[in-house]
Amino acid sequence: MQLTLEFGGGLELLCDSKKIHNVNIEQQNGQDKLTMKDLLPWVRTNLIKERPEMFMKGDTVRPGVLVLVNDCDWELSGQLNTSLEDKDVVVFISTLHGG
Repeated sequence: MQLTLEFGGGLELLCDSKKIHNVNIEQQNGQDKLTMKDLLPWVRTNLIKERPEMFMKGDTVRPGVLVLVNDCDWELSGQLNTSLEDKDVVVFISTLHGG
């Protein structure tokens, strides 16, 4: 499944300062759907190069990370249960900034 993942608000620093990643994710165990619950550990393992605790807490994103799937807040589409489709765009933006 081809996805575009974008990181902003400082999260790109965890991914070698690269903001946009075009990735191809293989579905595991014959799954017909990929969900955000499947995507997040993949991102942590394959894209986050340092300080993964700044991106995830437990099995979800840390508080203060806004997640958009095709420009829609994932809180409106089921959060971890949000189904992803080929060519979807997932954006992660940190809303926490130091002073």
